[in-house]
Amino acid sequence: MATHAHTMAERSRSIRLSIPNILTVLRIVLIPILVMSFYLTGKIAHYTAAGIFIFASITDFLDGYLARTWRAQSNFGRVLDPIADKLLVAATLMMLVHLSQVDVLPALAILCREILVSGLREYLAEIKVAMPVSRLSKVKTGVQMVAIVILLLGDEILGVPHIGQVGRIAIWIAALLTLVTGYAYLKKGLQHIN
Repeated sequence: MATHAHTMAERSRSIRLSIPNILTVLRIVLIPILVMSFYLTGKIAHYTAAGIFIFASITDFLDGYLARTWRAQSNFGRVLDPIADKLLVAATLMMLVHLSQVDVLPALAILCREILVSGLREYLAEIKVAMPVSRLSKVKTGVQMVAIVILLLGDEILGVPHIGQVGRIAIWIAALLTLVTGYAYLKKGLQHIN
């Protein structure tokens, strides 16, 4: 009986470890589908792209929440989760730039900052230095996600005059916050490199 209970507990723990990782992998699998949705025509393209992006963003929140709540963090998740997030945002921004819905400069600033911070985090992790996410970075991410959703849906879907311009302005704000937070991370990282 005790062995059966132990086996059930192990199986339950294994499932709890797997679910956050499955959500992370799902987010990566959704990226090519999201990119393909940009080539649909009409309103369905907007709904599909926005729906996939929102769903993928929810899985990002959910996998982190479940990993923390269940104490199910794994090396696989630690490595792949931030990569999945960056791939999702990078692919979406590149497609929005391709369709002239986002200016190149803010998209480039956001992508370069993500690469810089990823590299710094990787280096600092090797020397056992943590670089937690700042509150301003969370604000940046929030502004960026809202801007992307607005731009994916567009004026015709949301039915709000000039909402596309609001999305473009929000992306510029996210880019400025990106530069500020990127500089802060770089400054902190350089202290440990020196």
